[in-house]
Amino acid sequence: MLSIGGGEVGRLVFEPGWRWSNDVKPIAGTESCEAPHFQYHVSGRLAIRMDDGTEMIAQAGDVTSLPSGHDAWVVGNEPAVVVDWWGASNYAKS
Repeated sequence: MLSIGGGEVGRLVFEPGWRWSNDVKPIAGTESCEAPHFQYHVSGRLAIRMDDGTEMIAQAGDVTSLPSGHDAWVVGNEPAVVVDWWGASNYAKS
């Protein structure tokens, strides 16, 4: 985490096999991730499913803006690395 200009930027690394609903849900205590995110995807692939059922796969070079209410998981055998300008400071908080 880096504090800059009153905000925080985080570099997050998700290892193969990681899934929000399995690994973070018990900590956060919510049905889905309630932290909105604005992310640049550095490497790997991250599948995202919104609470409304919409799905996408983000990969290196993509920028995503996610509202509250989603699940995410690593696709494949490479870690997914993202830089998160909005949401990283609220990650895994109830």
